[in-house]
Amino acid sequence: MKKLLVIIFIIGGVLMAQSNGLKGLYNLADAKTRSISPENFTGEKGSGGMATLEEGSAAKAARNLGQGWKVNPYIRIEQNQTFTLGVIEGSGIINHIWMTPVGDYRLMIFRFYWDDETEPSVEVPVGDFFAAGWGMKNEPKINSSTVAVNPRSGFNSYWQMPFRKRCKVTMENMSEKQITVYYQIDYSLEAIEENTPYFHAQFRRVNKLPFKEVYTIVDGIKGKGQYVGTYLAHGARKSGWWGEGEIKFYMDGDKEFPTICGTGEEDYFCGSYGYNDRKIDGKTHYDSFSSLYTGFYEVEDPEIDDFVGVFGQYRWHVVDPVRFDEDLRITIQSLGWQTGGEYLPLEDDLASVAYWYQLEPHNPFPPFPPAKKLIIKKKNK
Repeated sequence: MKKLLVIIFIIGGVLMAQSNGLKGLYNLADAKTRSISPENFTGEKGSGGMATLEEGSAAKAARNLGQGWKVNPYIRIEQNQTFTLGVIEGSGIINHIWMTPVGDYRLMIFRFYWDDETEPSVEVPVGDFFAAGWGMKNEPKINSSTVAVNPRSGFNSYWQMPFRKRCKVTMENMSEKQITVYYQIDYSLEAIEENTPYFHAQFRRVNKLPFKEVYTIVDGIKGKGQYVGTYLAHGARKSGWWGEGEIKFYMDGDKEFPTICGTGEEDYFCGSYGYNDRKIDGKTHYDSFSSLYTGFYEVEDPEIDDFVGVFGQYRWHVVDPVRFDEDLRITIQSLGWQTGGEYLPLEDDLASVAYWYQLEPHNPFPPFPPAKKLIIKKKNK
């Protein structure tokens, strides 16, 4: 019996290592490791930490130390300006991004361009990209396979992002105030096969959702690829449960009815029964959770106006990607309950990020919302 338990333990350890991406970690690869940060904007070999006191963002703090002593650890982006965080020439893969942004997350727009693209393949507010869409000081703790949010605003992405010729990463400051960004983009220079699909991410928001209309997470995806994740920020306007709506995946020519139809919002995000909500002294409480592929959290910020509750949910299709050959559209209903055991269509605030890989070219994204459509309303402001 003891020997059997040892064997089970070993097998379990191997499977866990494989699921965490450790399989083959010891194998050498024909690749070069590089990293872009404010201390090395080009990522070139032997070019880190070269900023001088004359040009460094932290020159005052390093004034008695000089070059090489944390002279330029962050950037500032002026109002209504776009900054190029990095350009990489050649073929390779972005393997990890760490970022600590300081400003209005919804007005800090992350964009990625692959190869010779003039239209971005990724266009998402920075907070939502990292599944933290409710602003500074409302960051959740996320411990997932592709996104980690560590105290307080340590944003990390482990999405693999290949490119064949070059890539460009920018951030636009749509706010009326200067913003600050600490960041690091870790990548490898290596050969990428011709049929490799590219990473995409698209943001949408409707506030408020018109009565009896469904919310569209993504539409207009054309080509061959696989859908790998959803982040949904949900602002509820009515007391009571808000997550009865079904998610639907229309793929490869589906018209009125989808191929995949879920059974409820919290079901899609792998919870159940309102995330184990319970009443204490007449008030509903939720159980937040963060796991490798799914998570839910509640934001308790009395300054956010117009809602009885605000929530974040993520679902990464890492082991169950949704594959499509021609096209893909995804919608979700917004439903609660009314008296008599009848569903109630809700007029909530829904904001989402859709993540997928596909062969290029991709359809251009819809026009990005103006600043006034992005702002999270605060009381007395």
